[in-house]
Amino acid sequence: MERQYHLLARLEHDFDHVIETCEALIGHVEHAPPTGWVLGETTFDIAWLRHALFDFWYQDGQDGRATRNYIGLIAASPALLGYVADINRAKQTFAATLAEIRQEAPTLLPEIKAVLPFRHPTLHDHLRGQGLARLHLKQCWRHLPVADAPLSRVRLAWYTSGRSIKRLSVRDAERRLMEMDTESPHIRIQLRHLAGIPDSEPLAQVQTQAPVMRANLFFRDALADGRMRRAMNLPLPLFIPAEDGHLPSHNTPKTTPPSERSRAQRADTKLEDTPFLPSLRVYRYR
Repeated sequence: MERQYHLLARLEHDFDHVIETCEALIGHVEHAPPTGWVLGETTFDIAWLRHALFDFWYQDGQDGRATRNYIGLIAASPALLGYVADINRAKQTFAATLAEIRQEAPTLLPEIKAVLPFRHPTLHDHLRGQGLARLHLKQCWRHLPVADAPLSRVRLAWYTSGRSIKRLSVRDAERRLMEMDTESPHIRIQLRHLAGIPDSEPLAQVQTQAPVMRANLFFRDALADGRMRRAMNLPLPLFIPAEDGHLPSHNTPKTTPPSERSRAQRADTKLEDTPFLPSLRVYRYR
């Protein structure tokens, strides 16, 4: 129990530091407003940036796996980049402590989501009336994206074809099916299918990922390793080194992702087209 209290105290301290570093960045921006751009019809200003930095909350009815995006570009001076680095270090520490808690004391998580907001009453009171009383932990620790060096241009595009693929053994799949309602006909059918393949055959569990905004960054000069470009996801505004205060050339994509895949499915895909175990989203390899 003492270990749990110690971990909780550390996490409270780490959360405080995340808030403090975000407030420090906002204070700097108030005195030295940067040039910025926001996707859509919204105007970039301090109010928008503050909302993006401090949106740590579940909305009513929100899927716990989903996060809200704040897509924008910010021309950052060296001083502003220093504040961004402080925030990302604070978030990294918060995430590390949270990972320890998930490993050692996962029963603390509901309490963490409910209690931490009360450490900052101004933050909590402002949002409580909107039904935002619980922390969304992933939105607390996700880092602010930063370009490695000054850019000549940025190309933004929705990426809608993302999938996470996790290998499963036949025994793992069987155990997960047995945890379901084994009296249901569809579960019994899947167990029979599973019994008909070799125990050594690898299987793939597929999770379709939510659409994300991808940024292709084109550097003004080659990096030390010779790279001239880099791709990254943009869940939060991208801070771009720019001593002259100007944003690089960029396109303006649509505010919502396309409803269908923008790229043809690869002809050399290694998985079968239909799921082998639909209840687990498990596929066989070709």
